[in-house]
Amino acid sequence: MRRTTCLALATALTLAAPAAAQDLPATFEENSIDELRGMMASGQRSSAEIAELYLQRIKLLDQRGPTLRSVIAISPNALEQARASDARRKAGKLKGPLDGIPVLIKDNIETRELPTTAGSLALKDNWTRHDAPVVAQLRAQGAVILGKTNLSEWANIRSTSSMSGWSAVGGLVRNPYALDRTACGSSSGSGAAVAASLAPVAIGTETDGSVVCPSAMNGLVGLKPTLGLVSRTRIVPISHSQDTPGPMARTVKDAAILFSAMVGTDPEDAATKDAARFRRDYAASLSDTALRGMRIGYWRPQMDAGLGASFDAALDQLRLAGAILVEVKMPELKGLGDAESLVLYTELKADLAAYLATTPGTVKTRTLADVIAFNEAHRAEEMPFFGQESFLRAEKTKGLADPEYLAARTSSQRQAGAEGIHAMLKAGNVQLLVTPTYGTPWLSDPAHGDQFTGPSASELPAVSGYPHLTVPMGLVDGLPAGLSFIGTAYSEPLLLNAGYAYEQASHARVVPQFRASLPADLGPRGR
Repeated sequence: MRRTTCLALATALTLAAPAAAQDLPATFEENSIDELRGMMASGQRSSAEIAELYLQRIKLLDQRGPTLRSVIAISPNALEQARASDARRKAGKLKGPLDGIPVLIKDNIETRELPTTAGSLALKDNWTRHDAPVVAQLRAQGAVILGKTNLSEWANIRSTSSMSGWSAVGGLVRNPYALDRTACGSSSGSGAAVAASLAPVAIGTETDGSVVCPSAMNGLVGLKPTLGLVSRTRIVPISHSQDTPGPMARTVKDAAILFSAMVGTDPEDAATKDAARFRRDYAASLSDTALRGMRIGYWRPQMDAGLGASFDAALDQLRLAGAILVEVKMPELKGLGDAESLVLYTELKADLAAYLATTPGTVKTRTLADVIAFNEAHRAEEMPFFGQESFLRAEKTKGLADPEYLAARTSSQRQAGAEGIHAMLKAGNVQLLVTPTYGTPWLSDPAHGDQFTGPSASELPAVSGYPHLTVPMGLVDGLPAGLSFIGTAYSEPLLLNAGYAYEQASHARVVPQFRASLPADLGPRGR
């Protein structure tokens, strides 16, 4: 188990040379779930051997070599879980399509083997010995919970000047395409780990962008599901209006397989009351011809020439695959950002207190005010690079009965849904929307925090609670970019099919090379 604290800038940002290629167990680089299942079915590899080789890759790439810092802790019984899967296979009693498949879990989601820290030292002793329901569902299908992934501390809600991917518990996650670049967040470790083939798939969580941004910027597929399809119980919260776990993978099919195992009704999460109706095998219907005749709306945000050229190429691929493209305009939604912020801050104060009340006595923080005080008392470890102004703002909110909050929640969801996504779909008479997910990864900068530039597609689906799929769109100046597929509630089958057909036509994903930085001839450095 590795739980290290980042105490100094030199520790957080020192670049190491990549591990020598001959030192890496290349057997599992880029292997899909189907390929791993085939190895186990044929007897080529056991689940225990597969888990052991992923653990070797974690040692070589995450803890040494490039030092990605994407895996915050290893499950102490990972090999025991894998051997149990091997025994089931031998007895002909496999639990499901994930049996024997290693999965990494973001460290704001409870697993019974490990503490759940959300990256904060305030929760370093938060060992509930329970699985979140979403983890329990993975186990029910035989998945091997390999470990927990690093993240932007408190899921990136502590500060408006944060450096994505940094936590006091785990240090700074590095992007495997260029180690001095952001892995985005807050599911930074899940993104970097899957990109580096430290596991075939991982679970992230999103409130606004925290699955799709690290997926896009690590060359991955990421799905932010319809709110209420996946349980949020026993997950360190931000907002009950927007929080949801989501799958992260290297292919659309792997994301669909993992997502299929995540959907389900949880009596403790009222938002999931209808989720059982949507349980299905989302991978079974994927087709490389799904785009034929599909009407797709696209909007062209402000972006640099390199990203614009990649987006144009993606649109061409969609057309060649049979899609009918219609340009639509992003409506002007005044005040949406401010309304969303008030909702998130108000719900953070209430929802975090409710979660902390469920933690063991070893956790001394019981309210947001307690966490703020803890951070001040441990400023050198918790706030060496950025502060907690968002926490302070949230602490001043007036509760879930506050009329201003209630109005903001109603107006933000109306703007993002009826006046945003629905309006664009109707204007273009289209079935779904596509646009660049974000720009490309910026330099990790502890002095100035995240330097967001270029477009962002996450807000409307995040606020409305609608699904959002990002699929690799190739490299721009050597750095990954993603293409977003956005629809209305419960349109995951449509988005996954469209994303799969685009993926099969474009083959845009590029394997990371763990460069310390980008060569000078690959374009601008400061984006």
